[in-house]
Amino acid sequence: MADTLSGDQARLIALWRQGLVDPFDGATPSRVQRMGVDARTRTVESMLGRLGAVQLDTISVLARSHELVAYSRFGAIGRDAVDRAYWDGETSFEYWSHAACILPMGEWPLFAFRRRWFARRGVRWHDHTTQAVAEVLAQLEGDGPLNTTHIGGAKRGGQWWDWSDAKVAIEWLLDIGTVVVTKRVGWRREYDLAKRVVPMPLRVDEAFVDEDGVVGPTDEHCVRMLVARSADAMGVGTADDIADVHRLSKKDVEQHADEIGLVRVTVEGWRQPAFATAESLAWIDSNPRAAVRTTLLSPFDSLIWYRPRMERLFGMAHRLEAYTPAHKRVHGYFAMPVLHQGQLVARVDPKRERSSLVARRVTFEATALRRDGTPKPAAVAGTAKALLEAASWVGATSVEVGDVVPAAAAPALRREVQGRHYHADHG
Repeated sequence: MADTLSGDQARLIALWRQGLVDPFDGATPSRVQRMGVDARTRTVESMLGRLGAVQLDTISVLARSHELVAYSRFGAIGRDAVDRAYWDGETSFEYWSHAACILPMGEWPLFAFRRRWFARRGVRWHDHTTQAVAEVLAQLEGDGPLNTTHIGGAKRGGQWWDWSDAKVAIEWLLDIGTVVVTKRVGWRREYDLAKRVVPMPLRVDEAFVDEDGVVGPTDEHCVRMLVARSADAMGVGTADDIADVHRLSKKDVEQHADEIGLVRVTVEGWRQPAFATAESLAWIDSNPRAAVRTTLLSPFDSLIWYRPRMERLFGMAHRLEAYTPAHKRVHGYFAMPVLHQGQLVARVDPKRERSSLVARRVTFEATALRRDGTPKPAAVAGTAKALLEAASWVGATSVEVGDVVPAAAAPALRREVQGRHYHADHG
């Protein structure tokens, strides 16, 4: 196994570990279409276990980001399967990881270090009252699971951060692990007592300790295991890359790298040293030219959520512009990178309008352009393919192409979309 990797090898490893090369459990989009809902649900559950965390976000364009993560890997797997996999109340839970994330239920003990941190600190950003906490606990004991409407509402009536006492209390109980979220209904969190939801073996074990009222493994054990899981999800990365998965520290990675068996490697073009799993190094030796998915990626996809790593791997500097004034946006409200042949070749700002998927703006990357400034045919074909598949995710029957950068590429992209759509319709 080499201790030096090329940039292409590092990128291919990253794509493999994220299920975009050799799809998880062999679940190609064509195979997924033949599955029943139970099998599709298990496929998404398996994906979550491999990725370790799927980020949640309130923005919904074609779908919410946690759905897009599954669609990018499996095609039109269906919202029914995604919702059942994430919110069945048994196999996953929601907590603070990379951000607010869906996590495999088996990892609940490993976040004891974070629950303990909240307990020691005593507050997050809202002060909570002892009376409100006691009242919410009593209500959960008697009537749970509950959402914020059941406990009297989330807001006092002011700005979005002006939470009610009950909302502050229930979020505090979530922070310290007394309460857990395993479901969302209509995007509302449903809170229940951890003792009712988290399986007993994950809450009680001889190796567990109890500090500050939080039951779970020691902080050191939690961090070590999360570093190992993060490295497995990345395949290869700098200490910062690996730490960012669950928002640990660079020091945590460096401290535990040797004991969990990470291999120190040099990646050509990277300024910082890197770590790789032995499994990834063995895989790249046997799969130097593996096929990669063509798809749109959510900006919150774990392949690209850490922007310094994204730029190192793909040469794309990406910024979410949803909160940028419309007249100042460069790529669009929710620009989704296009993955094709192992590269990010374009960005698409999509929108669902009635029965159409509208690509409001398509921007081809400089690396996807020929010397005369026009996009390479492969980049055009890949972008068209990604758009048509995305339309199938959301049940759209057509694709409309708006602004294209460079503008000279617009006719070729529209022809490619129409041609692929025609052949799909006519078998």
